[in-house]
Amino acid sequence: MKLPVYMDNHATTRMDPRVFEAMKPYFMEVFGNAASRNHSFGWEAEEAVEKSRRQIADLIGATAKEIVFTSGATESNNLALKGVAEAYGERGNHIIIQVTEHKAVLDTCRRLEREGIRVTYLPVKPDGLIDLDQLRDAITDQTILISIMYANNEIGVVQPMKEIGQIAKEKGVLFHSDAVQAVGKIPVDVAEDGIDLLSLTGHKLYGPKGVGALYVRRRHPRVQLTAQMDGGGHERGMRSGTLNVPGIVGLGAACEIAKAEMPEESKHMSFLRDKLKNKLTAELDEVFINGSMERRLPHNLNVSFAYVEGESLLMGINDVAVSSGSACTSATLEPSYVLKALGAGDDLAHSSIRFGIGRFNTEEEVDYVGNRVIDVVKKLRELSPLYEMAKEGAAH
Repeated sequence: MKLPVYMDNHATTRMDPRVFEAMKPYFMEVFGNAASRNHSFGWEAEEAVEKSRRQIADLIGATAKEIVFTSGATESNNLALKGVAEAYGERGNHIIIQVTEHKAVLDTCRRLEREGIRVTYLPVKPDGLIDLDQLRDAITDQTILISIMYANNEIGVVQPMKEIGQIAKEKGVLFHSDAVQAVGKIPVDVAEDGIDLLSLTGHKLYGPKGVGALYVRRRHPRVQLTAQMDGGGHERGMRSGTLNVPGIVGLGAACEIAKAEMPEESKHMSFLRDKLKNKLTAELDEVFINGSMERRLPHNLNVSFAYVEGESLLMGINDVAVSSGSACTSATLEPSYVLKALGAGDDLAHSSIRFGIGRFNTEEEVDYVGNRVIDVVKKLRELSPLYEMAKEGAAH
């Protein structure tokens, strides 16, 4: 076993060697611009791009023409939210999201609010799920979009997408999902879930960074989007810019591998995840699992260790890569807004660690990480007068 152990697979994943092999020819041999229509160099590049569109569409139950390439999920979210807000401005000015969305959705909505869009932020229940009745009640005749992330990047909780899709359809409202953490990990089907727009990215499913896609429904209804990037009218006018062919090839290959291996891989992930969970809860008291265990990504475990500072724990297990909170907010010392939304107090929110198990993790690594965490938590609690007092209080 090699150290350090990487267990931060929600932040990013290591590229699968098979993805790298698929990409290699497109850096030097097949280097054409996919928009060059006059010669074989361009045609070859375009062919590779179209193959990738099909591979991505196959994974999420879409058609190739519904896949728009972007630089990643942040851009996909921006294009979906701003694109709908502009295109449907005549129809209404109200968007519904949940408080535990990724910053790429929250910050985009804050920008839209400054431009006159009304945004409703749905709370979540202590298990991390939204209340469907609250969603129903929030919809008005001005509502043009509901945007609910498929699975949360911190606590791995999977929302009831099909039910949300049905509510959106009944009310004639478009439904977008930031599905970055779900695609390739659990079955995602845009037709079955009634999703009209869906964001995904390469680097969360063992593909390259800097490339993503937005699924845009073409029929029943045909979704209109106002482009956010102007130029040569690439991607059917929705997203101008020369396509990143090697990246797109890698994203397609990653999707194809995920589709083939997901059932087995998911089983293996949840086995490793439960092994880690059982180890921690057997050896330590005052351990709290954040978010629903029933509706959860197979590779996610988010745990709070009472009477332990998350940052001290991270420093103590410095040969294990995990995170407290999400990668995009790890520069701040604020407790996780996701955990706060579940009702966790500051202390517990500050003591949480997110374990993201991945394709390349082994059982040996899971054992090692479990033992390291147990060891460090015990040491830190020995130094904690609060833990001491709590123990004495419990004994009396």
